[in-house]
Amino acid sequence: MKRYLAMLAFLPALAWADFTLTSSDAPAESTLSDKQVYIGYGCNGGNTSPALKWQGAPAGTQSYALMLHDPDAPVAGGWYHWIVYNIPAGVTALPTGAGVSTGAKVPKGAVQGLTSFGGNGFGGACPPIGHGRHRYNFVVYALKVKQLKLAEDASPAEQEKAIQGASLGQAGFTAYYQR
Repeated sequence: MKRYLAMLAFLPALAWADFTLTSSDAPAESTLSDKQVYIGYGCNGGNTSPALKWQGAPAGTQSYALMLHDPDAPVAGGWYHWIVYNIPAGVTALPTGAGVSTGAKVPKGAVQGLTSFGGNGFGGACPPIGHGRHRYNFVVYALKVKQLKLAEDASPAEQEKAIQGASLGQAGFTAYYQR
């Protein structure tokens, strides 16, 4: 987890500083809306993934991967809310709601990996009541491979290791939520 946070802290200083990730639904440093809150575990949100857009990827990018991670979750390694990989290099945005568990709204060829919720697709924010403000780190990775070959049941940590191992660069931002 410390390694992950350290990488985010140095994003602006990296050589791929022109690589950026933005969201009109969940702007950097904002509080996530009820649309991005989970349905279940006592949460009653819309469980809708926000629109995301990236630009300025490093030369040689052959595909992308996206991760949404809460490092403040009270479990070892934090909580993985959404993982998408094998996003074709020609795709530079995901629309609002792309994270439906059926995979029907992600680009053709993209894979939604298992999350900490135990399923595929976007799982919104739902920190424990009274646990304080949690950080939700959205990170897009530019990958040097067209496809990651991962088992369908690969854990979030296994997916993260493969994504980072194939990464040419990354861009990200943080949004917040508490209840």
